[in-house]
Amino acid sequence: MPERPPSGWRLRSVRSRLLAIALLPMVVVLPVVLGFALFWWLAQFDALLVSKANDELIVARQYLSRLKEKGAEQLSALAQSAAFAEAARDGRIESLLESRRMALGLDFLRLVENGDASAPERKVVEAALAGRAESALDLFEPDEMAWLAPGMADRARTYLVPTPNAADTDRAVEPRGLVIHSATPATGPDGRPAALVGGTLLNGNLGFVDTINDLIYARSSLPAGGQGTVTLFLGDVRIATNVRLFGDRRALGTRVSREVRDAVLGQGRTWLDSAFVVSDRYISAYEPIVDGEGQRVGMLYVGFPEQPFREARWTMIGAVVAAFALAVAVTVPFLLGLARAIFRPLERMSETIAAVDAGDLGARTGAVPCDDEIGLVAHRFNDLLDGLQARDAELRAWGAELDARVAERTRQLEETRRQLVMSEKLASIGEITAGVAHEINNPIAVIQGNLEVARDVLGSAAREVSTEFDLIDQQVQRVNMIVTRLLQFARPDEYAGYVETVAPGAVVTDCLVLVRHLLERADIAVRTEDAAQRVVEVSRTELQQVLINLMVNAIHAMPDGGALTISTRDEDRAGAPGVAIRVADTGVGIGPEKLDRIFDPFFTAGRHGGTGLGLSISYTLVARYGGAITVESEVGRGSVFAVWLPVETDAGRTPDA
Repeated sequence: MPERPPSGWRLRSVRSRLLAIALLPMVVVLPVVLGFALFWWLAQFDALLVSKANDELIVARQYLSRLKEKGAEQLSALAQSAAFAEAARDGRIESLLESRRMALGLDFLRLVENGDASAPERKVVEAALAGRAESALDLFEPDEMAWLAPGMADRARTYLVPTPNAADTDRAVEPRGLVIHSATPATGPDGRPAALVGGTLLNGNLGFVDTINDLIYARSSLPAGGQGTVTLFLGDVRIATNVRLFGDRRALGTRVSREVRDAVLGQGRTWLDSAFVVSDRYISAYEPIVDGEGQRVGMLYVGFPEQPFREARWTMIGAVVAAFALAVAVTVPFLLGLARAIFRPLERMSETIAAVDAGDLGARTGAVPCDDEIGLVAHRFNDLLDGLQARDAELRAWGAELDARVAERTRQLEETRRQLVMSEKLASIGEITAGVAHEINNPIAVIQGNLEVARDVLGSAAREVSTEFDLIDQQVQRVNMIVTRLLQFARPDEYAGYVETVAPGAVVTDCLVLVRHLLERADIAVRTEDAAQRVVEVSRTELQQVLINLMVNAIHAMPDGGALTISTRDEDRAGAPGVAIRVADTGVGIGPEKLDRIFDPFFTAGRHGGTGLGLSISYTLVARYGGAITVESEVGRGSVFAVWLPVETDAGRTPDA
């Protein structure tokens, strides 16, 4: 038969299929459709904004064209009027033109006769002299405006304002003027053909842009109180605008961005897109303005702030996303609940099987909230696991008891083996040491006896070599001390002192007196802390021997000086009261590989030689009183030796009693 796939795989497959059926329409298909719909709508929204700006630009262009036509019509009506003909006959033409200029709101109104060389040459004038009324936007230099009307050049002058994103320029002022220039055929005072020429300066003409703005952007036509804007450019400089810099100050003299200037003035294109206007982005429409010669001299702009529409767009997107999220939040849990009611019991049984395989026999499927076939299988499965766990518990209890017994026997055997090894080692070393000590004592006795014979034989002559004899005595005494220490290590019971009541702090003080010369020579600072209140029952001499050995070792560990701290305090160990004496140095420390052997006989961790018996003898002495010596050390930081002695001993007895 073919091998069946694992049950876990089948359950995951069922689970994945159920989840796909439940969630794919809501979390995959619908978001994709909604995303495409939003993308299409945003594209249409942006196209609608651009179309709106284009429509508004058409209205502004038509209004500007109408102004040019109106100028030509007004001049034609004046040139054909009886008042003009009568004034020409009576020589009152100048006064008539001035009164009509003021009535028509023109900046200049002049009669130019054919052959007048002082008049600016423009196509509209040439057309009027040729018999055709014409109107155009013309660019005038300051001297031309001075000839046409006094003060006109000053009013046309526009000071440039630094503008972000504008092209670089070293100009500080725009002196030229942009004029709606109209001319119509007329008859001069002498009956010769002439041209009636008039015009309106657009530089600083705020009424012009405000009128266009009112025509295009009716009240409340923009969302969130947005303000529509209209601007007339001379080159890339705003000469008439309702764009504000701040407060009520208009942005006259500011300049269009380099991007728009290159597209409109440089390439002659109409700009229909978002653009940077002074300090904010606007949905903008720009088109070039040409003069009577067909040259691009400026731009006409209309636009409205992009921010309100951007906020409206994001608000709409947020509303759609929120509505979708709300639908998902409401629908998905319901769909998951339906799917979970099918796959969750099977999944829980699979997890239980995996847990049992991992060793957790207490794992259970638990109550299944359904009474169908799946619920029945889960119930029977739990019963099977209960029986299996009971049998396993019996086996584990028997195994634990067996392990405990084996561990206890192993511990006892290990302790017995360690004691036997230590006893055998000490016995062997003691036997060798005792033999060596006795063998050394015989020649030492011969040396000392012959030394006395030599003194007697030499008599007074011995004074000449008294120094050498004294040195021999000292060395013999030194050998005797070494032999005594060896015998003390080999047969500690024979050399034990008498037990007495000892205050640890007093013993520490006596020991410091004995090692004072070593401390002063090594430049070591000593600090003591006597906090112990208890007394111990030990041999004072043996305790001194232990502490002096620890102090000397600490001094040797600090060849360059340091700090020696000796402290006493009451300390209980394993429920037994006692006293702890700590000897701490700031020396070179002891490596971890040496700490385990530090109390072995003849082992030395120092760099000053020695027999290696000091710590071993100290350990033996302290152990005979039921105490212990421990050590903590770190290379480069120093060592701490702790001597702990119990308080509860039989007063008045010797250690070997």
